[in-house]
Amino acid sequence: MIAVIETGGKQYKVAPGQKIKVEKLDIKEGSSYVFDKVLLRVDGEDIKIGTPYVPQSRVEALVTRQGRHKKVIVFRYHSKNRFRKKKGHRQDFTEVEIQKIQ
Repeated sequence: MIAVIETGGKQYKVAPGQKIKVEKLDIKEGSSYVFDKVLLRVDGEDIKIGTPYVPQSRVEALVTRQGRHKKVIVFRYHSKNRFRKKKGHRQDFTEVEIQKIQ
């Protein structure tokens, strides 16, 4: 069984037992979370496509950790003007493990 969920403005293809990193959710580690914006659900030959979401579908997940990605360097440069600006950015994320698709 697989599903496509929407969270944080992005779409993720998930299956039970899979770990994914999503945009930061304000939830403590070890607690459960329910994704209710399910765009697609496939169970063998049974395929449900939402318009835009599949009714009465949900994906249950367990929050395994909160963290930050590796640093990304943002470097702006204008030639011939001695303009250089260097900035770093670390994006927050939440890692979840998919438990069950209903």
